Amino acid sequence: MELFKSTNIDWLGKKWYFLGFSLIFSVAGLLSILFWHHVPLGVDFKGGTQVRVAFSSTPNEDHIRDAMRNAGVRDALIQRISDPSGNAANKVIIALPQSTATDAAHDVGRESVERALAAYYHDSAASLEQVDIVGPTAGKALQKQAWLATGYSLLGMLIYLWFRFELIYGVAAVVAVFHDTLITVGAFSLTNQEITLTVIAAILTLIGYSMNDTIVVFDRIRENLALSRRESLSDVVNRSINQTLSRTVLTSGLTFLTVLSLYLFGGEVLHGFSFALVVGILIGTYSSIAVAAPMLVAYQDWRASRGKVATLPAGKRAKV
Repeated sequence: MELFKSTNIDWLGKKWYFLGFSLIFSVAGLLSILFWHHVPLGVDFKGGTQVRVAFSSTPNEDHIRDAMRNAGVRDALIQRISDPSGNAANKVIIALPQSTATDAAHDVGRESVERALAAYYHDSAASLEQVDIVGPTAGKALQKQAWLATGYSLLGMLIYLWFRFELIYGVAAVVAVFHDTLITVGAFSLTNQEITLTVIAAILTLIGYSMNDTIVVFDRIRENLALSRRESLSDVVNRSINQTLSRTVLTSGLTFLTVLSLYLFGGEVLHGFSFALVVGILIGTYSSIAVAAPMLVAYQDWRASRGKVATLPAGKRAKV
């Protein structure tokens, strides 16, 4: 199926608009990470206690906060959750930060919540359904593993593209994916949404998705370079993006609709995961066209300014 049969958009002619768009969102996210909300880590990474409580009737979140405060529990995060069983309105998650730098008192948070609820509600009015406790040592280990997983995935992709295409293709693709990750994490910081293990899984998913979309464009560029050796690289890149535009819109559009449905109707459990994918798919699709491809032309211009060969090497047509 082909949506656009004779597209002739000058994508590279709009590169400065693309650069401005990327700078606005990247800088805004970076400023929020550095000076505002920082990186809002969830219980998985910073340690703490997360308690899911079921109430016999619809609870008032302000009353729960008062109960926590009266029991000496500070900085409690109260969040209503969705539940497929139909009792969503009667359930909340109470998240407490780690109160100690060691793992010795990891039950303090749970006991504090139990004490606060017992003092404010009758025994049958509130019951603890699930308690998740992460100590500071485990949280730091998970942080390290998340960074390593992201770094190794980028390094592996760079090596593969270096071997399969050329080094500049790999560098351009990794820069584009880093751009996507920065904007996605920045979106979490700007909206002050916590980054949990499921969000890291979503970020790794969008890294693979964005890389796949970039490789499709790069492979068409390489094929067209082999067929049109006298054509300028700018024209080849523009034509290659236009030729893959239908595929990009169809695949990205359908995937976006799916994750948007998860974000709107999936409930709080999937909220962070789906939000990362909604932002990531939009930015990942954009970066394949507006970041990765223009870097190839910038590389050519840089080589030309140094008096070197001004065209990228063309490769053989990919085997299907």
